[in-house]
Amino acid sequence: MDTLTIWLFRSAEGADGAAETVKRLAKNQLISVHDAATVSWPEGASKPKLRQLRDLAGRGALSGAFWGLLFGLIFLVPLLGAALGAAAGAVGGLTSDYGIDDDLIKQVRGEVTEGTSALFLLTSGAVIDKVRDAFAGDEAPELLFTNLDTEQENALRESFATEQEPQTAGAPGTGRK
Repeated sequence: MDTLTIWLFRSAEGADGAAETVKRLAKNQLISVHDAATVSWPEGASKPKLRQLRDLAGRGALSGAFWGLLFGLIFLVPLLGAALGAAAGAVGGLTSDYGIDDDLIKQVRGEVTEGTSALFLLTSGAVIDKVRDAFAGDEAPELLFTNLDTEQENALRESFATEQEPQTAGAPGTGRK
């Protein structure tokens, strides 16, 4: 089963660093990356920088159009309004397959702000212990979203929370989705 996860980092560089870690894990066959993208919003920038990670994903399960439209819905709707209305309807079917709804779009829009970044991953076959160990010492990400069932999501949150400092509200282990 493909798993879509969205990880928030409290620095503009965090998602890019995590993408490099995921790239190493994929090279060592500890996770299969089907598609990936990052959003980073450096301090002082007027808008976030969006990047599809074609070098990280093999044959992307999602297209650049999917990422572009999803990021457009998250970051540009207030600017473009009805111009994206038809496109939003078209992507609705695609995004619903992964559990992406209006509430998630609003949540990501509210969380990814100046000075932060996010990593969007479509993966399968992760060796969770090895993945967690690879991220030890890196900036602790916050899991914003996963399409896993509740039990699997809680196991993922607990796995990443075991070796990291406790975080504030909305951090892993809070049941936030």
